[in-house]
Amino acid sequence: MNPGIGRRTAATLLLVVTLSMFSMARAENPAPSPGTETVKTSFRFDTLVSRLKTAIAANRMGLVAQASASQGAAGRGIKIPGNAVLMVFRNDYAVRMLAASVPAGIEAPLRLYVTENADGTASITYRRPSAVFAPYGSARLDAMAKELDPVFAKIVSDAARKRQ
Repeated sequence: MNPGIGRRTAATLLLVVTLSMFSMARAENPAPSPGTETVKTSFRFDTLVSRLKTAIAANRMGLVAQASASQGAAGRGIKIPGNAVLMVFRNDYAVRMLAASVPAGIEAPLRLYVTENADGTASITYRRPSAVFAPYGSARLDAMAKELDPVFAKIVSDAARKRQ
């Protein structure tokens, strides 16, 4: 130990470095938000995205938009694991949502995130609508979100389920 540094200072420095490393690790691997669901499937990425689109339509919801960093990277000649965000909602829910809470409008459309796993399969991650809208503290918004919870669960289940 450096004679110019006391034991207390060295212990404090060690604690600061350890906590800093812990904080950096947490920032790189944050825990999911409350109400987050992840379903690992046996389907390949492109197949799962296609199945999700079919399930969205079959459950009478709308695919509002889609974004994919892996497609963007591929356009630049870079290969990264597949990922896509499918943004899902329906206008009648949008009208009800805004009647209950204009600030909640930032949450729509709701998102389904498809990621390619290391083994070539893909997973779906989403937040239950009731968890997304809970912070707004509106009984009408909560009621609408509770209606949407089983709709999103069914979309994911339909997409992830193997054909019998």
